[in-house]
Amino acid sequence: MKKHNARVAPLDPLSISTLNSPRSDGASRSSVVRCKPGANCPGTQSDPRRQHSPLSAAEDSAAPILELQSRSPSGFCRHGRGERQNRAGEEGTQAHAESASQESHTQTRCESCTSTFLKIVWGFLIILSVSSSWVGTTQIVKITYKNFDYPFFMTWFSTNWNIMFFPVYYSGHLATAQEKQSPIKKIRECSRIFGEDGLTLKLFLKRTAPFSILWTLTNYLYLLALKKLTATDVSALFCCNKAFVFLLSWIVLKDRFMGVRIVAAIMAITGIVMMAYADGFQGDSIIGVAYAVGSASTSALYKVLFKMFLGSANFGEAAHFISTLGFFNLVFLSFTPIILYFTKVEYWSPFSAVPWGYLCGIAGLWLAFNILVNVGVVLTYPILISIGTVLSVPGNAAVDLLKHEVIFSVVRLGATIIISLGFLLMLLPEEWDEITLRFINSLKEKKSEDHAEDMADSSVHFRSRSRANGTVSIPLA
Repeated sequence: MKKHNARVAPLDPLSISTLNSPRSDGASRSSVVRCKPGANCPGTQSDPRRQHSPLSAAEDSAAPILELQSRSPSGFCRHGRGERQNRAGEEGTQAHAESASQESHTQTRCESCTSTFLKIVWGFLIILSVSSSWVGTTQIVKITYKNFDYPFFMTWFSTNWNIMFFPVYYSGHLATAQEKQSPIKKIRECSRIFGEDGLTLKLFLKRTAPFSILWTLTNYLYLLALKKLTATDVSALFCCNKAFVFLLSWIVLKDRFMGVRIVAAIMAITGIVMMAYADGFQGDSIIGVAYAVGSASTSALYKVLFKMFLGSANFGEAAHFISTLGFFNLVFLSFTPIILYFTKVEYWSPFSAVPWGYLCGIAGLWLAFNILVNVGVVLTYPILISIGTVLSVPGNAAVDLLKHEVIFSVVRLGATIIISLGFLLMLLPEEWDEITLRFINSLKEKKSEDHAEDMADSSVHFRSRSRANGTVSIPLA
């Protein structure tokens, strides 16, 4: 034992530099312990068991190295301050990251709120514009009928203006897009609605012809109905197309069945019957109702077939397609008004007697209506476009009542209200029942939580009053 103590006692200061050498002399490495006076030496004093326990060479040589590296010259541990500094730096970095995350979350939330607010503002503007353009078109047609009673020529002339839809869209593209595209490239891009190969002559005749015929029939029957009925009645009956779209989609496209929409369809049919019954199922009334219902039916068939064969379309593709319909109407349907003119079905004697101002007003408002409907889907919520369409009914009613002094019967007024309510029911989303149940359940949970909080507050108030009156019971020891 004396020999062993003679080995560990003397230490040369230069031997500390050999601690990190690859040598593994257990006696010399385990005996390297340098501490200043007054410091606790972990190798000899603080742990007396370490001097007598038979440790392996690796374990015995590791302890002094770690102790020397972790102590300052004063004998205290260095890693405490460094660890606190690192921990403070990490906490500062984490706090900075959290604050940056909160700022980015707040900024994203503000951007979302701004986008929603802008959509709502655009929605109100689109609603007013859509309803105003449709009311204006209907009322100008009624005025034009006083001097020019030729509905098919008016339909053909107005449909030709659809050619200008794509140039209007391309002008907007040049004004707003950062990367400008040439007209040819833009036409090729938007013609993909017809297929991957674009618009060919075969697809032009195959896809454009049926839709052009349905478009012409819809507008022609609508104008015929305006000859027999008031603008309010025709616009109300035309709102039934929403119910017809649902029925055709359910039958042809196998869309989801919804009981509320069946109710809306029944309400639309009830309104149609009431409108026809208003004048006793005879005279111009029943013919006008038939024309209006036919217009709504062809409009619904147009929408369902478009969804079946062409699917969904963006704004550019819709502009290209409607311009193609106008071009087809100009090239292939121009013979129809000529035949009607020479057969004296729609004949006007002096060419200068044609009210071109009214006809241009009808065509311009009709084109504006179609543009607003397609632009509105991009700028705001689609449901607002439908609301703008149904608002044309009270708009036409106000004009008929104030300007034309039309007296509405109770039956017609009731039919108009029923059809409008059915149209609004059609606007409910497919998950409206689940949304309604979740909303009711959330209200119940909130009410129960408020009731529990009120009970807790009342009990606390009761206990405080009891303590103030000295009625608190003291438990026995």
